[in-house]
Amino acid sequence: QVQLVESGGGLVQAGGSLTLSCAASGSIFSLSTMGWYRQAPGRQRELVATITGLHATNYADSVKGRFTISRDNGLKTVYLQMNTLKPEDTAVYYCNSRLGGGDYWGQGTQVTVSS
Repeated sequence: QVQLVESGGGLVQAGGSLTLSCAASGSIFSLSTMGWYRQAPGRQRELVATITGLHATNYADSVKGRFTISRDNGLKTVYLQMNTLKPEDTAVYYCNSRLGGGDYWGQGTQVTVSS
């Protein structure tokens, strides 16, 4: 069983920065594709960023140039550095892990960006 625990959410002013962390269980973390997704009230959950076991990254157009996803395989942790935050970034952010047939989600962490 893979368990994911997000942390680092909070309240930040527009234009500010915040970094989220996701600590993962399991012995094959380095082989997995990790991702961050977000869901705002009344909206569908959407992709924010992903990073593969080979460190290839992919970003949603809405966050390109502002957000950076990274991973530390020794700590089994994935990060999302968020810069130049906008009120539109306000959402619950979820950590995701995929490997083979497995698809696991964290509990989510709230990010609120004030105008």
